[in-house]
Amino acid sequence: MGNADLIVCRDVSLGYEGQEVLSHLNLRIGGGDYLCVVGDNGSGKSTLLRGLLGLLPPLAGEICRAPELESGAVGYLPQQTQAQRDFPATVEEVVLSGFLNRRGLRFFYTAAEKSQALMNLGKLGVLELRNQSYRRLSGGQQQRVLLARALCAASRLLILDEPVTGLDPAAAQDLYKTLNYLNRREGMAVVMVTHDLRPALRDAGTVLHIGRRGVFLGTPAEYLASPEGRRFREVAE
Repeated sequence: MGNADLIVCRDVSLGYEGQEVLSHLNLRIGGGDYLCVVGDNGSGKSTLLRGLLGLLPPLAGEICRAPELESGAVGYLPQQTQAQRDFPATVEEVVLSGFLNRRGLRFFYTAAEKSQALMNLGKLGVLELRNQSYRRLSGGQQQRVLLARALCAASRLLILDEPVTGLDPAAAQDLYKTLNYLNRREGMAVVMVTHDLRPALRDAGTVLHIGRRGVFLGTPAEYLASPEGRRFREVAE
């Protein structure tokens, strides 16, 4: 791995119980990259995220992660379940829970952690909601709170699985603008699975298409010119 590499996949195959979902993937994610992962339903996009996070060991090949990621420099925003939407906690409690992996055996959050949690809420424009019940928020507000939580966990890399699912178009655009800001201004690397092709092609530096016929990896312009990109764009539109 080079100095700037966060994750490197070398000839990686991923799957469950010996059954491959994704095979022979070569991928390099560096500091400040913005990678959008698109493709057919059931093609292995969420499986890939689990592999990148270290939650799923590869069936073949290797996934190398920078040492800092092993100690918690990555934040993950999974698809929300109904149970999570109804989570009975205040907004501030939800955001602070992003520090749990780093906290070790300490029982209390530090003053610095509390300060950073509030700063991340402010960065995402939801600081005034800090004492509200999370379950009473709109879908867009909940996603911003979860992104603030992921930022508490992350210092280098955000991994997001369909972050705008269930959001209205205005809330989705707000979330994309925030991700773009975090990537361009703060140098946060972003890896996002999405069905929403237009913002993916507008904001991403690299597109990874996972399909039943294999994998495409390239710039948005290269993707649009490829057979996979043309076919997928027709389906998406």
